[in-house]
Amino acid sequence: MRVTGSEWSALLAEFPQAHVLQGTAWGELKSRFGWQIERLSTGQTHAQVLFKRLPLGFSIGYIPKGPLGEPDDAFWNELARLAAAKRAIFIRLEPDLFESTTRDPWPARQDLVTARPIQPAQTIVLNLRGSEEEILARMKQKTRYNIHLAEKKEIEIVTSADVAAFHQMMLTTGSRDGFGIHSLAYYQQAFSLHQPGVGSELLFARYQGNNLAGVMLFKAGKRCWYFYGASTNDERNRMPVYLLQWEAIRWARQAGCEEYDLWGIPDAPEEALEEQFANRADGLWGVYRFKRGFGGRMERTACTVDLVSRPLLYRLVTAWLSRGRGGAGLG
Repeated sequence: MRVTGSEWSALLAEFPQAHVLQGTAWGELKSRFGWQIERLSTGQTHAQVLFKRLPLGFSIGYIPKGPLGEPDDAFWNELARLAAAKRAIFIRLEPDLFESTTRDPWPARQDLVTARPIQPAQTIVLNLRGSEEEILARMKQKTRYNIHLAEKKEIEIVTSADVAAFHQMMLTTGSRDGFGIHSLAYYQQAFSLHQPGVGSELLFARYQGNNLAGVMLFKAGKRCWYFYGASTNDERNRMPVYLLQWEAIRWARQAGCEEYDLWGIPDAPEEALEEQFANRADGLWGVYRFKRGFGGRMERTACTVDLVSRPLLYRLVTAWLSRGRGGAGLG
């Protein structure tokens, strides 16, 4: 059955480790930026489903980092009914599971097709258990050096609610590194809906009162995610991003988190990453050199699938998405 936002919030209390992208606040955020939100509960399995409208009354659906619980027959039947009601060509399911911790989580069904994940397929996750000294010891020596260098070079880390200043840095970063960014309104809503200081935090690295870099963090349960980071082109020799990331890690740890997800590295085997990162800066390669230094474990998302409702249209729409013309529609 479908449930309301308040009912979903109550249900989430039974799943304290649910991913932030399945949270009520994230659903509300997406509903303010062109998505229709439906929430399903079949007793054993639950999912927050995002729908994007297409021409001619069709839609596509997306379950980011879900469902919650073990998918059973009742769930698949309810999801298929929802797809029909929304005239969805397909619903993409991207599980909150890593390949290292699970086998293929999906049943053998003719209407399930392996698909590409929308969120980064591969990430680095830091273990926050233990003392700060132990966490620092797990980092690469150069990263520890740069953290201490930033401290010596008078970099200051502050909490802030100045999302507009962060957005300006995102514009600089996006232009410099060649990736798209959200609107100012989107970052403002994302930050405020997740309760600043509780479920979200904004940190700036400053030198002599000037912002040099910023991170926006999101927390749910015992996990914290580094979704958004930005920097200016100033004073980069002072290594502000290293101290900023360390203070973000410290914030997550003090907030009770046991894992810190650095959220996105190139989708390639570790051997290839280590062989090529020094010579590549395209896409996520540009951030891999930085993220690898913090000493986490590499993880890859378990199999993403599409529940296909309209096979003929599915081939057309997925070809359109694969060309990049519609990729932003599911992000």
